Amino acid sequence: MNSPEPRLRVSAVIITRDAADQLGNCLQSLAFADEIVVVDSGSTDRTVAMVTMAGAKVVQQAWLGYGPQKRFSVEQASNDWVLCVDADERISQELRGSIEKALNSPVFKAYEMARCNRFMGRWLRHGEGYPDWNLRLFDRRDAQWSEDPVHEKVVTAAVVGRLNGDLLHESAQTLHVYLEKQNRYTSLQAEGLYRNGVRPSPFNLVLSPLVRFLKFYLLRRGFLDGVPGLVHISIGCFNSFAKNAKLLALWFNGVRTSSTKPPL
Repeated sequence: MNSPEPRLRVSAVIITRDAADQLGNCLQSLAFADEIVVVDSGSTDRTVAMVTMAGAKVVQQAWLGYGPQKRFSVEQASNDWVLCVDADERISQELRGSIEKALNSPVFKAYEMARCNRFMGRWLRHGEGYPDWNLRLFDRRDAQWSEDPVHEKVVTAAVVGRLNGDLLHESAQTLHVYLEKQNRYTSLQAEGLYRNGVRPSPFNLVLSPLVRFLKFYLLRRGFLDGVPGLVHISIGCFNSFAKNAKLLALWFNGVRTSSTKPPL
């Protein structure tokens, strides 16, 4: 009897900075990977020590922005197949089985998975919180992270497959931390749009949050997630408002962003 073909080797890739509080569960869930690569941007807590104890490869790289940092991290992997995970995420057992099955005989060059977000102590199963499809397993010869400084994504011309099982995401330890992160994200988004010459209509301030609420809270039944679901979509709607308000402010004030010049 012929022995089965060994599965393709895969490198798990993580970017970190002061992630010691959450990294343990992430590393443990990636134990099946043939290699774990952690690109750290100057952690001052136990992050690097935890990674070293886990036998993972550590690379130091000053912060480049989310997209460029993840592109760099993928380049540090020894294998062409990579699994990209954030420090506050972990692979569920069902998803692990799906990944290993896919790598036994890949039908696609890239795979996306449903991310399940934990928010205010509850795993969200509706609305924006689920299924939050993310492309995280791919052959780097056919796919790569975008250069976006925030809300980066994997781009590919290949057909994308889907895996069973959830990528479990602990959104934040506290609502305060979560709101601080959203404030940074909307500023980066507004600056990026400004540099690209995007001029929003004042109507977007009202219409964008309204459409978002109708889509995710009503049509995708975010209301079934109770109070956490309501708070989650409310913050998302405010993010739409804040992003457009910040973008309008940049155009009204003629402000130059901190990272690059505005469009001519």
